[in-house]
Amino acid sequence: MGKPVLPFLLHLFDLAASSVNVTEKNSPDPSDFDYEAALLACARGEKFALQAIYARDSRWLFSVAYRIVKRRELAEEVLHDAMVKVWNRSRLYSPALGSARGWVYTVVRNQALNSVRKRLMEVSSEEYDVPELSTNDNQELAQEAEKLSACLGKLDETKRNAIVLAFVDGYTHEQIAQRLNSPLGSVKSWIRRGLLKLKECLS
Repeated sequence: MGKPVLPFLLHLFDLAASSVNVTEKNSPDPSDFDYEAALLACARGEKFALQAIYARDSRWLFSVAYRIVKRRELAEEVLHDAMVKVWNRSRLYSPALGSARGWVYTVVRNQALNSVRKRLMEVSSEEYDVPELSTNDNQELAQEAEKLSACLGKLDETKRNAIVLAFVDGYTHEQIAQRLNSPLGSVKSWIRRGLLKLKECLS
């Protein structure tokens, strides 16, 4: 029988919660750098723009990745792969998605979370040697998904919306505050408290 997914989900919630503490205040002042112009230049194929973003924010973005993956070599790999994605997907950026800097942050954070998911799934496959999911495994996954959905449903609407926007849709806290027309501090509090309640419910 395959490995239960609840420990996997709980670990991801722990990682996501740790990334909540890596905020704009830990990063360089963005007021003297035009991130939107840099992304537009990347979309035009101007490599210097990507180099400028990296030179400006690499230390901060590395810390974002490191807080999630917990290993320096993995954080370096995540940052490298994320910057490649920033370059390749820069033409997809639009101001309607939020700040350009927030968009770059989201790419790095999601790349880090994906790295953790991949590692956990690889460990699970090696440990349990399950080449494919059996009928029972599929039923178990469905039950766990149902439990997660039920736990989300127990959260009040503000916390639930903030968590879904952050960890399903990939929005930054700043973007969520704009979408919900709420103070940034409130959004961070909703996410932090909501994650704690979810972890308690899933346990």
